Amino acid sequence: NGEFIPGTPPLIHSPLAAALEINSLNTSNTNAKALANFALREPSLSLVRSDVGSDYANMQLRGTGDGFRLSISSLPSTSSQSSGPDDCESLGDVYVWGEVWFDGTAGEGTLNSLVTRTDVLLPKPLESNVVLDVHQISCGVRHAALITKQGEVFTWGEESGGRLGHGVDADVCRPQLVESLAVSNAEHIACGEHHTCAVTVAGDLYTWGDGTHNAGLLGHGTDVSHWIPKRVSGPLEGLQVSSVACGTWHSAVATSNGQLFTFGDGTFGVLGHGTRESTAYPKEVESLRGLKTIKVACGVWHTAAIVEVIVTQHGAHVSSRKLFTWGDGDKYRLGHGDKEARLVPTCVSSLIDYNFHSLACGHSITVGLTTSGHIFTMGCVAHGQLGNPQSDGKVPCLVQDRLVGEYIEEIACGSYHVVVLTSRSEVYTWGKGANGRLGHGDVEDRKTPCLVEALKDRHVRNISCGSNFTAVVCLHKWVSGADQSVCSGCRQAFGFTRKRHNCYNCGLVHCHACSSKKALKAALAPTPGKPHRVCDLCFAKLKAAENSESSITSKRNLAPRRMGEPNKMDRNEMKSSRILQPLIVSQVKQFE
Repeated sequence: NGEFIPGTPPLIHSPLAAALEINSLNTSNTNAKALANFALREPSLSLVRSDVGSDYANMQLRGTGDGFRLSISSLPSTSSQSSGPDDCESLGDVYVWGEVWFDGTAGEGTLNSLVTRTDVLLPKPLESNVVLDVHQISCGVRHAALITKQGEVFTWGEESGGRLGHGVDADVCRPQLVESLAVSNAEHIACGEHHTCAVTVAGDLYTWGDGTHNAGLLGHGTDVSHWIPKRVSGPLEGLQVSSVACGTWHSAVATSNGQLFTFGDGTFGVLGHGTRESTAYPKEVESLRGLKTIKVACGVWHTAAIVEVIVTQHGAHVSSRKLFTWGDGDKYRLGHGDKEARLVPTCVSSLIDYNFHSLACGHSITVGLTTSGHIFTMGCVAHGQLGNPQSDGKVPCLVQDRLVGEYIEEIACGSYHVVVLTSRSEVYTWGKGANGRLGHGDVEDRKTPCLVEALKDRHVRNISCGSNFTAVVCLHKWVSGADQSVCSGCRQAFGFTRKRHNCYNCGLVHCHACSSKKALKAALAPTPGKPHRVCDLCFAKLKAAENSESSITSKRNLAPRRMGEPNKMDRNEMKSSRILQPLIVSQVKQFE
């Protein structure tokens, strides 16, 4: 009854019975190895959830809504941003915040400019020399990349070992076209710390960057760095790659037929091959052979994947998407209730009742998004990054608080912070707040999801996290005239005696009484270093941030450095130094 059929996903009678039924599988067939991981390793991880403890109330059995997923954002929007041209016809703009790059010279921001870091506490438009219609964006530790709707790849940030793909050793503060991929029609992009990967519409995988750190980071069989993109062949020849994920020292690739390949440093078993050995070429994860990998995500030393299996419910075969994790189990990041490493993909048994749509990995946490729009987190509790103050991180916990009633469509992880996008096009963040990466106008940590107020008048459609910065893609829509009929502060109507003024920090319109103050570091200020009008709320946030910076600068050496200088970063900890410098922003669209 539980016999595994080679070449097809296994049949499991129900999610609750999966661990019981697995013993009846023919485990002599190598295709069944992955499903054997459904078997519970310890009594404490039983199906009655004795391991959940105080989190039991947050682990309710899934309803029928978990059996399928409907993207609500694909339906007509009920938000104020729904007017105007269709999404597919609207330009995609990028907003960034956290520790970002800017041109420290009076030049045009291209080669030979002095690229410097600065902390941006609120979302601001990405500076670009060309109009970019952005399809997808990915953020690394010290660089970022985007793909336009035309399939072009642009990168920017700190150059090191060729990760920008421009063929020259020069930092770039604004998106610059990767010319060697200009005719390749890219569809998906991913950034690691030392390398970048892109997947084309044709299903080809290109990698570039610093290959000298370990054997096989780029998947070309050598430890040679590549300063321009190079197509990965070998075991991937003849296969169509559908997506790629980058960790600090390894990469994972999913093909259109559901195969999973990994390559790079194999420490902690992060590659999932049953050993801790590295591999310089893409190698299929054999324990998942015969199953279909839907999505994959990489942390520094752990990996997670959504794997499709078939369950039998009420006599019918139903597709079920389960969460598998492997690699370093420290800080309970794998969700198995212990700190042991897993050398092969292992199903997170405490979440076996749920189907998963998406996932993300931070430095020491894993985040899963179910098909019903709920979020589970597991791992390190530092900085409140789990989003649930009651959780000890040992087992997966449900993130609720302000997300109750919200339908989550997309999730992203930085090193120690999490960002989610709701069906109402709202962005929530939590976790570590250093550098302003949460977008709330300060550098404070958040232990529960908090709405990014500065984006409430934007239609966000894509999110991405770097190590200590965040980026979103928004539809190119400015606040309409109808939205500017009343003050955003007191809500009084504008008229002959009540003039409208724009806040140069959040961009919203206010009356004089609600925006009489000026601040030096307004995010949208056209002239850096000069005070600009801001609303009372933004003034209070900027003042608090200024006081916080003053406290920090008294303890730190603030000497600026060029981006090309090496970072002293340990493999096991992604600790980013903060270089606090005055905000320098470019002139933006005139408000009135």
